[in-house]
Amino acid sequence: GFDAEEDLIGSLVRMPTSERIKAIQKMPETMEKKRDIRNRVLREITKSRHRGTQLSCCTHCLKRTAVSLQRFGNTFSECFHLLWIWHKALKVIRAEFGTSVLSYFMFLKWLLNFNLFSFLINFSFITIPQFLAAEPNNLSFTGLELFTGAGYFQQTVLYYGFYTNATINKTENGPSYNMQLAYIFTVGIYFVICFLILLFSMATSFSRNFIQPQAHSGKASKLLCSWDFNITNDKAVRLKQKNLSRQIKEDLTEVNREVLNFSVTQRVARVAVHLLAWFASLGTAVAACAGVYFFSINNLKLFAKGYENDLESQAAMLVLPLVISLLNTFTPFFYSWLGHMEKFQTPGQQIYVTIARNIILKISIVGILCYYWLNIVAPSESQCWETLVGQDIYRLVLVDFIFCLLGSFFGEFLRRVIGTTVCVSLGKPEFDIGRNVLDLIYAQTLTWIGILFSPLLPGIQMIAFAIVFCVKKVSLMMNCQPPRKVWRTAQMTTSFMFLLFCPSFLGVLCVIGVTVWRLKPSEECGPFRGLPSMYAAVSEWIQILEDYTVSKWVVWIYHNLITSELFFFILSGIVLIITYLYWKIIQGRKTMAKLLRKQIIN
Repeated sequence: GFDAEEDLIGSLVRMPTSERIKAIQKMPETMEKKRDIRNRVLREITKSRHRGTQLSCCTHCLKRTAVSLQRFGNTFSECFHLLWIWHKALKVIRAEFGTSVLSYFMFLKWLLNFNLFSFLINFSFITIPQFLAAEPNNLSFTGLELFTGAGYFQQTVLYYGFYTNATINKTENGPSYNMQLAYIFTVGIYFVICFLILLFSMATSFSRNFIQPQAHSGKASKLLCSWDFNITNDKAVRLKQKNLSRQIKEDLTEVNREVLNFSVTQRVARVAVHLLAWFASLGTAVAACAGVYFFSINNLKLFAKGYENDLESQAAMLVLPLVISLLNTFTPFFYSWLGHMEKFQTPGQQIYVTIARNIILKISIVGILCYYWLNIVAPSESQCWETLVGQDIYRLVLVDFIFCLLGSFFGEFLRRVIGTTVCVSLGKPEFDIGRNVLDLIYAQTLTWIGILFSPLLPGIQMIAFAIVFCVKKVSLMMNCQPPRKVWRTAQMTTSFMFLLFCPSFLGVLCVIGVTVWRLKPSEECGPFRGLPSMYAAVSEWIQILEDYTVSKWVVWIYHNLITSELFFFILSGIVLIITYLYWKIIQGRKTMAKLLRKQIIN
């Protein structure tokens, strides 16, 4: 009654601000009722302040300013949250298509945020200082550069070759900015941060999805206790019903999974089909790599014969990215067909096998390209081989993005038209999770390799991922049907993170390491021109610091830690021990969860 409500208001008034906000948010009331309670609480707080004589005017002003800023921050946070393209889309996708399709869009959202972070770091510490020392661009812009990445773009901050090797001074006696050190330290620290973020993301996802702390709670709690009584809008209610219904179906499918028993003849036949499918997929990957190597050599010959600023010659280099994108687009369809022919027991098995075959194909192609860039392009007599590599990666990223959009049209839209008009028995297609996820990992791998040669490439990839998110979401809603077999995919996001880390990220670290420590930079372009290697800039800087007493600790860290094999050996051992202990803790928690679940059942 009224007294209970007054007691509630009084208790809220006495709470700290953060606890009060959380308490009001968790109330099982409508938004209108919550706003009324919040306003009454604020009025009571204001009255108590007016009644109190012990508080000074300055304290009143500070508290009022803090309340106003908090209200502004909450309003800004709500508006900012609504602006993100995935705010409502992810809820709709989960309700209509389940967690399997949702895992793809969650992974795409994570990569988009990741590239935003990469772009901000490179733009802040590499590109902005270069603007202060940039020379005017004398090349004309024709528009073809948007597709080739050559011509006008060669003399811009997009590529490595444009950056200066000088120390930038805005004023004569002002502070200086060493571009060589800024370039290598920004890239190096960025990769260290990426390494830590990927490890943390994998550990968090693994802990959440594999340990399964909710496994002992039973399915009844999801049915009886998960409804949000704050929802009053009819459309939101229907969306919540669909979401909850699909979650319960996924859980029941996992519990009631049937184990099929095959005869000896059937098992032999299934193994033979699997082996034949793997032989066909590996043979296709080998043939694709051979074709990529042939066109890569031809690509270098085109560059050697033509002029560097001849846009027609540069346009001819689109042949290599077109061939690679065609292989990456059509070969996965062949792998998906092989997966259907193998008739796996669960959709999860088919998706994981398809992903494994696609990762072998794409990583092999990237490996051939890296061999071509590091062992053929770098030793060649090209005037600025780093810019040439950056242009190649730019074209690969752009053409791959275009093919991704075309794949949504030809692979999903036309398939839906055929399945609903020409051959009705086919029906609408299902969203191919394996193929689409590997497209994202391939694109992100190219971006990581290209950061050293094109610092602004993460910004381009960020825009591409945002467009892909919108296009894939629209195509999914219009052209695809929910999975015929409902299944739970809690571990799929963890698998995506692992594939992004190994072999993608670890492979990129190897490529960057060889480039920085082994390869000789170009003599006439880039911040490391004239040096025997990019890493030599750090060695020369350490030699200068040895003359300053204040910087002795930096020199000590460099000689005793950074260049010490023993330090990295001990560090690797510590990491392995921590990993082993973490694994044992996980096993213990899983055992405890199983025992607790058995006790509840009994």
